[in-house]
Amino acid sequence: MPVFEYKGLDATGKATAGIVDADSAKMARARLRKQGVFPTDIHVQADKGVRGTGLNVEIDLSKYVQFVSSRDIAVITTQLATLVGAHIPMAEALSALVDQAEKPKLKVILSKVREKVNEGGGLADSLAEHSSVFDELYVQMVRAGEKSGALDQVLRRLSKFVDSQVKLQGQILSALAYPVLMGFVGVAILLGLFIGVIPRIRGLFEDMGGEGSLPLLTKMVFLFGDLLVGWWWAAPIVAIGGVTLFRRAIRTPTGRDRWDRIRLRVPLFGKVARLVAVSRFCRTLATLLVSGVPIITALGIVEKVVGNVHIAKAIADASHNITEGQSIAAPLKASGEFPPMVTHMITIGEKTGELERMLTIVADAYEEEVEATVSAVTSLLGPLMIMVMGGIIFVVAIGLLMPMMNLSSMIR
Repeated sequence: MPVFEYKGLDATGKATAGIVDADSAKMARARLRKQGVFPTDIHVQADKGVRGTGLNVEIDLSKYVQFVSSRDIAVITTQLATLVGAHIPMAEALSALVDQAEKPKLKVILSKVREKVNEGGGLADSLAEHSSVFDELYVQMVRAGEKSGALDQVLRRLSKFVDSQVKLQGQILSALAYPVLMGFVGVAILLGLFIGVIPRIRGLFEDMGGEGSLPLLTKMVFLFGDLLVGWWWAAPIVAIGGVTLFRRAIRTPTGRDRWDRIRLRVPLFGKVARLVAVSRFCRTLATLLVSGVPIITALGIVEKVVGNVHIAKAIADASHNITEGQSIAAPLKASGEFPPMVTHMITIGEKTGELERMLTIVADAYEEEVEATVSAVTSLLGPLMIMVMGGIIFVVAIGLLMPMMNLSSMIR
């Protein structure tokens, strides 16, 4: 459906502008008049990704790589909760979000949501049409808020939930930044050695009698240098091919099952992956239950967001137990994927009727443990990267020194 840009006047005579989607300009004008906007200028939104013609064409690649991040969603959720809590009509609140949105893609999505709401649709149903931005968890919580009449409270909880997820992602990324930087520095040092230093030393050895008399380690160092310098272009091709094959493999049920099992069992990182999945399970389920989402629906949503098929299977078994009037904790404990503390707290919550509070306590504890574990693991990655790169450089240095030592002994 085409998107039209418009300028006009609202019911109070104030100038306004924005975008609206419609099949034609005539329908766009009619839709704007229903909203109380009198358009003075309306035209199809230009493709801002391409400007100019012929040889003077300019392509703005940023238009094609735009994406809406979790932080963007957290910001607009907080703003919408504030506006709804101030008893601002939903259409006006969404208009304010459209005006404040900085990313064109987000502005277009919010405009379409506003149009659906103005036509009488529910907010949750309007958001559900943009599943790439608003996931099922988000939509179900908004729907529960609409049904319960406490949308502002649900939006505040949702805002806190999204903020906590963004914070956790930021902590993990910032913790991994130093090891990644060390890796790039190490590769740069090796490239400098093999491109600028080793060729000169190799030429000296060739002048003194050829490479046939060189030690095996030195020949291996020279061979590695030849591969690195002569076939560097093959590295990105192999990397892209490997990533493509890996993604295809994990899309199959068998491949996904094996990969998720490896993620949970690999040393150090397996513990982090399990803690993240369990904390996400507890936080998401607690947030959904507090917001009024039925427990069966909530478990179905959580099953899709934990990110691991083995933990998701245990959650599916728990959902099946609920439908039969049994406990949630029993299948979680039997799966062996959840720590004893989680199942114990869930059991207490079920008996006392305070399941949401117990899940929140567990989520807080495990998020703190995730932060501490990530810090501990990444603190080890730095020295480990230094040891690995130092070991490689040491082997290269020994490979170059060995023929020099042989040469000095021959001179003596």
